[in-house]
Amino acid sequence: MSNIKTLPKRDEINSKDKWNLKLLFENDEAWESSYKKIESEIQIFSKYKGNAGESIDSFIEIITKDLEISREFDKLYAYAHLKSDEDKTNQNYTGIYQKALSLYTKISGITSFIIPEIQAIPDDVIKTYLEDKRLEGLRFYIDKIIRYKPHTLSTDIEEILAKTGEISNAPNQFFSMLDNADLSFGTIERDGETVELSHGNFITFLMHPDRALRKKAFFQYYKTYENHQQSISTALAYSVKKDCFYSDVRKYCSCRESSLFPDNIPDAVYDNLIDTVKKKLDPLFKYFDFRKKILGLSELHFYDTYVPIVKNINFNTNYEEAADICIKALSCLGQEYTDILKAGLEKTWVDRYENKGKRSGAYSSGCYDSPPYILMNFENSNINSLYTLIHEAGHSMHTYYSNKNQPYAYHQYTIFVAEVASTFNEALLSNYLMKYYENDPRMKAYILNREIDNIRATLFRQTMFAEFEKVIHEMSEKNISLTLDSITGEYYRLLKIYFGDSVIIDDALKLECLRIPHFYSSFYVYKYATGISASIALADRVIKNVKGAVENYTDFLKLGGSMFPLDELKLAGVDMTKPEAIEDAVNYFAGLVDTLMTVFEDIK
Repeated sequence: MSNIKTLPKRDEINSKDKWNLKLLFENDEAWESSYKKIESEIQIFSKYKGNAGESIDSFIEIITKDLEISREFDKLYAYAHLKSDEDKTNQNYTGIYQKALSLYTKISGITSFIIPEIQAIPDDVIKTYLEDKRLEGLRFYIDKIIRYKPHTLSTDIEEILAKTGEISNAPNQFFSMLDNADLSFGTIERDGETVELSHGNFITFLMHPDRALRKKAFFQYYKTYENHQQSISTALAYSVKKDCFYSDVRKYCSCRESSLFPDNIPDAVYDNLIDTVKKKLDPLFKYFDFRKKILGLSELHFYDTYVPIVKNINFNTNYEEAADICIKALSCLGQEYTDILKAGLEKTWVDRYENKGKRSGAYSSGCYDSPPYILMNFENSNINSLYTLIHEAGHSMHTYYSNKNQPYAYHQYTIFVAEVASTFNEALLSNYLMKYYENDPRMKAYILNREIDNIRATLFRQTMFAEFEKVIHEMSEKNISLTLDSITGEYYRLLKIYFGDSVIIDDALKLECLRIPHFYSSFYVYKYATGISASIALADRVIKNVKGAVENYTDFLKLGGSMFPLDELKLAGVDMTKPEAIEDAVNYFAGLVDTLMTVFEDIK
């Protein structure tokens, strides 16, 4: 009888494999003390109400205090959400996280008068204020506030809207708790042992050479979502309705415009991504047909699209080895960059392994006053874990440089540029591994296969996700009901377009749209596709030793949120307002497919 391999509990994980959150707060008591301090301090805003435009002194005092409270709260929130994500079944940290969210709602309500009052100040007065040297470092910050003037309501209504924050997060909270804490996917016999199927190892199962095992894992995984499909589709529908409510109330033309406005991204950038990718799907179909041929299959299903097409490559790298590979792959960025990253990966930044109740996936997070923490669910036998580590390291180094070089008001870069830093790192890793295995055609093909699959997942797949978000939001805006059938029906239609005739779309796959957490953060996923397009262009400049490429890139990392993202990318060396970057990324993908086919000839 085989042993059942289950996930360890949180307290069974070695301390060296956990992030060090004591750099945020020594313990829960210190967190609670900070909570009470902020709760007391925010009462001061009652004396500020109505005074934002009274004088330059009061104007500066209000903005300074607001930034100060925001910075203190960021630290409080970072600890709460990181501790909560360690184990979603830990009710103590669920409670702490909920307290943080409640405090955020309270702060938002109390300070909701600030932006309307600033926007009510006459333009000529604001212009005079901005000439004051004390505001020299805050001009872009204030300009962005003024920019929202057409979409900001009266002080009373803004206060009411601010108080809805916790309620509006309900669909996301429901999905997160169900998906991370309550759903169970059962166990599967694998390689002589019984293994608990989870979010963390699902893709690992799909990479297994045994097709029957891949198929079983696929349908077993989605059977769980089928059992909850009505509940999850309802949560997603109301998340979309929430988006529509806020965009309508704030007088945007659409939910998409509302989401793109903060980054000053034209609709054309979003539409250009979808249109360009959809016109250039042939290289993707060519790859799928080649994959089917190499695997010796008469039909290619989704559960056949992750397994490496180079057989009998048992990739196995432990965390320490993976961290060392990351440092070597990024050495072209300079000693300072790699020294900082090495210390972070080895000591304090990373929560390495999956445990029972831990949040699925991976991310980089923290605040202005903390390290850029990384949540991982590292698996030695999955090459994706190596790529995920270097991906999140890209985010973390972006955060590190932004925090070090920008004041608090500008430290937070936008998601639009965040995905550039992460996928840039992945491109350098692939370049490093291709050179490392230059004389080993089988390993070279294996890495090529991985790079192709990565771009497929990040450029083509995320573009499909972006179109899905656009479609379901437009449906809601037109008062078309978002039911289980309409949601999954639209998703199935897009699957047929983006996979063409090359892949058999099993009925269960249409439930995939019910398991994507990013769909609860509207119009987020397109940034993965634009990000990888920009990163391919920038990485190519570094790899080819273009003069100033490394300096331009590292200077870009230091910009934080001090400029709009399209302007930051232009300084780095790529213009995302034009279709060329997307076209070049697709052409790069096509070139990789051709190279893979050539390398396979050498293997034969």
